[in-house]
Amino acid sequence: MQIQRRRCGILRVAYNKLYEFYGPQHWWPGRSRFEVIIGAILTQNTAWRNVEKAIKNLRAAGCLSSPSKFHNITAKRLSRLIRPAGYYNVKAKRLKNFTGYLVKRYGGSLDKLARVETGRLRRELLEVNGIGPETRDSILLYAFMRPVFVVDAYTKRIFSRHGLVTRGASYESVQALFTKNLPPEVNIFNEYHALIVRLGKDHCRKRPRCEECPLKSVKLLAKHLW
Repeated sequence: MQIQRRRCGILRVAYNKLYEFYGPQHWWPGRSRFEVIIGAILTQNTAWRNVEKAIKNLRAAGCLSSPSKFHNITAKRLSRLIRPAGYYNVKAKRLKNFTGYLVKRYGGSLDKLARVETGRLRRELLEVNGIGPETRDSILLYAFMRPVFVVDAYTKRIFSRHGLVTRGASYESVQALFTKNLPPEVNIFNEYHALIVRLGKDHCRKRPRCEECPLKSVKLLAKHLW
C-alpha cells in the first residue's frame, strides 16, 4: 500500500512538472472524430508531420467526408494519397480493414460505434487486422473520449529509466501503472500521454538530455521507491 501511494505521488509530481514546463499540448489534432481515427492508424511507425501531409492529401481529395465514402476508395488510390505517411500499401489495407469493420457491423456510423460499451469496443477494435493495443487505445481516448491510458515506446523508455517499470514490461502492466494511480479522467490521460511524447522527443531520447530534463528531480524521488 505504501509503495502504491508513492507511485501515485511520483506520477502526479511528474505530470505537474511536465505540464508546468511544456504547457498544454492540445492533442489529438483532427477536424473530426473520423479524421482522428485515420490519424491514429497512419501514425504507426512514422512521425506526425508525415501523417499531416497524408491527411492533407485525403482532405483535398474529399475522402474524409464519411467512413462509407472512404471505404469505397480503391486501395491503389488510397495508397497514393497516404504515401507521405510511409508503409502506404500496408496502411491502406489497415485503413480499409477499419472502415470495412465499421460499415459491416455499424452501417458506417461512428455514432453507433460510439454507443458501444468500452470493454466490448476494446475487444472489437483489437480484432481489426492492423490495429494493435496502442492504436486501439488512441482511438478510444482521442476519438471516443474514453478514460483509457495510451502507452507508447516513449512511455516505456521514460518510466523504465525512472525505475517505475522494467524495460521489458508488457503494454498492459505499464498501462495499469497509470490507470491504478491516476484519476480515470479523459483530460488527464489525454494531456499526460501528449506530455510524455513531448518529453520523449525533446529530452528523453535514445541518448537522453538528462541535465535539461524537467523530470530530473522526479528521477531522484523514484530511486527511493523501493
